[in-house]
Amino acid sequence: MAIYFDNAATTPLRPEVIKAMTQTLQQQYGNPSSVHQFGRQAMHQLMQARHNIAQSINASDDDAIIFTGSGSEGDNMALVQGAYSQKARGRHIISTKVEHQAVLNTLKRLEKEGFVVTYLDVNQYGEITAEQVKKAIRPDTILVSVMYANNEVGTLYPIKEIAQYLADTPILFHTDAVQAYGTQDIDVQEIPIDLLSVAAHKINGPKGIGFLYVRPHVKIDPLITGGEQENHRRAGTENLPAIVGFSRAVDFLTKENKKQNHQRYEQFRAEIEQQLQNAHIDYVINGSCYSVPHILNIWFPGIDSQKLLMQLDLQGIALSIGSACTAGNIEPSHVLSAMFGQDNERIVQSIRLSFGYQNTLEEVQQMCQKLIATIHKMQGGH
Repeated sequence: MAIYFDNAATTPLRPEVIKAMTQTLQQQYGNPSSVHQFGRQAMHQLMQARHNIAQSINASDDDAIIFTGSGSEGDNMALVQGAYSQKARGRHIISTKVEHQAVLNTLKRLEKEGFVVTYLDVNQYGEITAEQVKKAIRPDTILVSVMYANNEVGTLYPIKEIAQYLADTPILFHTDAVQAYGTQDIDVQEIPIDLLSVAAHKINGPKGIGFLYVRPHVKIDPLITGGEQENHRRAGTENLPAIVGFSRAVDFLTKENKKQNHQRYEQFRAEIEQQLQNAHIDYVINGSCYSVPHILNIWFPGIDSQKLLMQLDLQGIALSIGSACTAGNIEPSHVLSAMFGQDNERIVQSIRLSFGYQNTLEEVQQMCQKLIATIHKMQGGH
């Protein structure tokens, strides 16, 4: 039986989410913008979902939630429209070298349009400090974008400290919270974030739906124009079945569930390390001790990660060597390159395991047996 440990790439739908989506597909085909009863019923469901999702980050206003087609769209909207809305004040943006490609490639686009981007360095644990952000600020700085948690090594960033510092300035602050939303308690009242992007498929919801939180005082124009949906901020008929599924997935992000999952994932991590140590496998954990619990990035010195991945895949074990959004890209991980230097061997000798609610300790143990046996085989049997 195949075992799936690539939940940072995407997660399986919960049965409850499938049920909620199926019921909506079958029963609720009205357009939320229509004024007749079918439209009003659809709008009611849309409003309920928006409220539920707004509550999950303690947003003061349901209309602060804009439904998007993905985390990438949320990143694009936040960066492009955020930068455009502020360009009369300046054209300087601050980010990091380890952001998701949805951020990095959007920043490249903005650079071509005359914006200037400072990319902050990270240390060997993938960390940055709030002080780095403060030092990089210039009189013409208009936007800062720092991810909440890294999607390859799991490192958490000082979002609260950065947000609180920027709250006293006119500089917009965006965070890509795609990998953090399912495990961290995010409170936008406590942490004054201006723009925050999330994707449903990372929390056992459907693909093709996400949201961008926009703090009520922040004014940005729509990235997609047309009708008046999403309070005039994103045109296009809302994908109601996906939005309902997203909201149902959010129902499981309770403090208790997050706590239990955190404990299970820590147990998984400890089991993996214990098994590797017992088998005398040489390994090093990549990343910070201050990280999300579901991502574990490991360097196996002398072991080609691509070959290891393929061998495990043939045995029914699904892992990864980085972001799913760079699949097919033969370039080494930009995150590990930023942490260790472009010529460091661990860039091509590291794998990522990422856990989900459906994983069990038995699966972890089975995976470890095959991982250890495969590494021994690749080392020549010794």
